[in-house]
Amino acid sequence: MAGCMGLWIALAATDSASASAPPRDDARAADRRAMVESIRTEHPAMPIDRRVLDAIRRVPRHAFVPPSQAGFAYENRPLPIGYGQTISQPYIVALMTQLAAPEATHRVLEIGTGSGYQAAVLALLARDVYTIEIVEPLAATAKDRLRTYANVRTRVGDGYYGWKEAAPFDAIVVTAAAESVPPPLIAQLKPGGRMVIPVGTSFFTQRLLLVTKDAKGRVRTRSVLPVRFVPLTGDH
Repeated sequence: MAGCMGLWIALAATDSASASAPPRDDARAADRRAMVESIRTEHPAMPIDRRVLDAIRRVPRHAFVPPSQAGFAYENRPLPIGYGQTISQPYIVALMTQLAAPEATHRVLEIGTGSGYQAAVLALLARDVYTIEIVEPLAATAKDRLRTYANVRTRVGDGYYGWKEAAPFDAIVVTAAAESVPPPLIAQLKPGGRMVIPVGTSFFTQRLLLVTKDAKGRVRTRSVLPVRFVPLTGDH
């Protein structure tokens, strides 16, 4: 499960010590550079920092979409990946990554592996990435795509409940819309941590939220912008 369906409104690479390099593929390097430039200029009021852009420049997005979509991989828009899911718009991937603020010492949880693309970007910025996908065929494909990223761990499951045995997490990135912020994810967020999550009951009422927990465990929420994500599914 993953994917932002798109926005409603116009609005030196750093590796973690344990991350493997992404597959070397220069055939579409120019396409990646053009996509990054599109991300950089899309919303001047909400700029993406260079560290995040460099990570996105290094990940071959075309390797994370179905062959039928490979020709569109570097357009700044979401794409279908099957099973009613999407790979998010690159700008949204960049924005959510920036809001999560992963650092080289961080442990990050992703809810909704989808294609595996967001996890690959996070893997270049954080020490460890744990990612959960409820749709088994998508999880299997993503696991195969992510084999070259040694610091990524995948599992099949209901992301609403997080990954308790690996908690706490410095950052949590949720790539599907929940009706409200799941309490298990708040519990698994480390003091000082940040969670980025779309929340809303339908495609027409969703907001991207930044949830923070301070050193005393107090939780604060800030609305960032309106979005359209596929719903968070599962038995909850």
